Amino acid sequence: MALHFERIGLAPDLVNYRECLDLQREVHREVVAGTRGNTVLMVEHDPVYTAGRRTEQHEYPWDGTEVVPIGRGGKLTYHGPGMLVGYPIVRLPIPLDVVRFVRVLEEVIVAVVRDFGVPATTVAGRSGAWVLADERGPDRKISAIGVQVSKRATMHGFALNCSNDLRPFGRIIPCGITDAGVTSLSAETGNRIDPVDVVARMEQELSAREADLCVPFEPPTPAPAPVLRPHHVPAAAPEATAVS
Repeated sequence: MALHFERIGLAPDLVNYRECLDLQREVHREVVAGTRGNTVLMVEHDPVYTAGRRTEQHEYPWDGTEVVPIGRGGKLTYHGPGMLVGYPIVRLPIPLDVVRFVRVLEEVIVAVVRDFGVPATTVAGRSGAWVLADERGPDRKISAIGVQVSKRATMHGFALNCSNDLRPFGRIIPCGITDAGVTSLSAETGNRIDPVDVVARMEQELSAREADLCVPFEPPTPAPAPVLRPHHVPAAAPEATAVS
């Protein structure tokens, strides 16, 4: 038994967020029903802002850009080209321990980021993966996590900044955090590192932690690959500097 990874769309084939949200819900229903095994969707999205349940109105983009309200935890964030987004849709053990699930995701992301030469870590009281303050600036968030649990199965997940333009974060208060910055693998290393360069390593690390993340199971009949039609959009050149 193993996690099933589905690369739904990576640049230049970007995925519309609303269409992918519908796909998540479909896969979630199948995992809950036992007709599909634990599945992780890997995507790169068209530019989009999403608002978790704790988002307040004053945290919305100042320029009136559309925001998609969703059911995950956390606040407002941005997804776009150059960002690896992973949606683990998996069954959790009973009793439910969502905090443990998030902590394991953090450990997975930190391990992957460190493999690319970036000394990521976690920060007490804040979710996600971080690069701590140094001569280049304050604490900088390199990966965000926001999950939702319904009927014992998870939705939503993590976003890892790889080569994405960081300027859209400057139009919001990302994740409600006002005293820290945002960064990416490319900004920290000075080399362009795209999601396609990271996705296999991320899948490997998630597979290695399967027993910590979920209850392994397989349906009697293997489910077909989930289908979504990504559309081709040229990726924008990355912004190489972190914002604060």
